[in-house]
Amino acid sequence: MREVTKYKIEGFFKSTLLHLFLITVALTCLFPLLWMVGSALKTQQTVFSDMSIIPHNPVWSNFYYAWTKGNFGIYFLNSVIYTVTVVFGIVIVSSLAAFAFSRLHFPGKNILFYMFLVAMMIPLPGSFVPLYVLMTKLHLVNTRIGYILCMINVGLSFSIYLLKTFFDKMPSAFEDAARIDGCSKLGIWWNVALPLAKPAIAVIIIFNSLNVWNEYILATLILSSKSLMPLQRGLMLFQGTHITQYPLLMAGITIAVLPIILVYLLMQRHIIKGITAGAIVG
Repeated sequence: MREVTKYKIEGFFKSTLLHLFLITVALTCLFPLLWMVGSALKTQQTVFSDMSIIPHNPVWSNFYYAWTKGNFGIYFLNSVIYTVTVVFGIVIVSSLAAFAFSRLHFPGKNILFYMFLVAMMIPLPGSFVPLYVLMTKLHLVNTRIGYILCMINVGLSFSIYLLKTFFDKMPSAFEDAARIDGCSKLGIWWNVALPLAKPAIAVIIIFNSLNVWNEYILATLILSSKSLMPLQRGLMLFQGTHITQYPLLMAGITIAVLPIILVYLLMQRHIIKGITAGAIVG
């Protein structure tokens, strides 16, 4: 009886310590977000003097001025267009390529796949120069399609690798059953492979959405027209040479963060699912 009681007490203390640690980590991650929202509700005079997380007299008009004065409407729309288009392109192209590398047999398959793996080892800034030269020769500099193609190229290697490892584990019985039902290779990819790959596709969507939404350097390099710039470019308007409008800057960052949080909340159910759970139909 004592041993059972001792075991329960030890389990209680271990569980308590673990939960305290997890709560501490969660608060550490949430504090910058809370400080950002709180700073967005302060004035330029009180942003550093008022140390409270939520100010007593919140200035909600900062969000309105950030949207109108910073011309955030155009930048926000541009970022939505770029993110949706790029992520859609990456999912389609990478899933087709990964399905071909995993389930088809053709000459040079391994060499091509290793080339994609090697591309993952190249630092992202290292690819900017060849991308810019290529876009210049194709006359796609300062165009939406040029920037979209560049961002699709940036996200392909990781996405193909992730999906290929998933398709390698896909039971061949599913593919055989689809063939018996008369599915072609594209039919198997669309009707069997993609539905079973929801957990992997969710990871790809979140990873690449975050990457495209937060991208700044490549956008500045490829795009020179302000009407084509994404949201991250608009945030720089509040950072002047002599003074930075911190409340408006924090309000702009809050606006920029909300869509990504929404995407994560919508996709987290598929990420938490295991690959085996994702393979269960129905």
